[in-house]
Amino acid sequence: MNKRLYITGATVVGDGVVLLQFSDATERIVDIGAFIRLHPHPQYNKYLDQKKFVRFKIENGNIVWGKNWDLIFPVEQLHSGNLQ
Repeated sequence: MNKRLYITGATVVGDGVVLLQFSDATERIVDIGAFIRLHPHPQYNKYLDQKKFVRFKIENGNIVWGKNWDLIFPVEQLHSGNLQ
């Protein structure tokens, strides 16, 4: 039986970059800023501002930005480090 993969912790380690800890005890550094620069969108672009970027939350096992989850990624993509 597969256990659900989820984020247990996150730390900002650079400009638009987070270190994520997962429920399977792995860690991965993910450059969210690089994804935003490659996929510009008015809803996401504001998170290139580091003051806004650092205001993420861990909710339901995922890292989210914004009151209405403006920016969110599938946990499996974050775990693999391959954001699409």
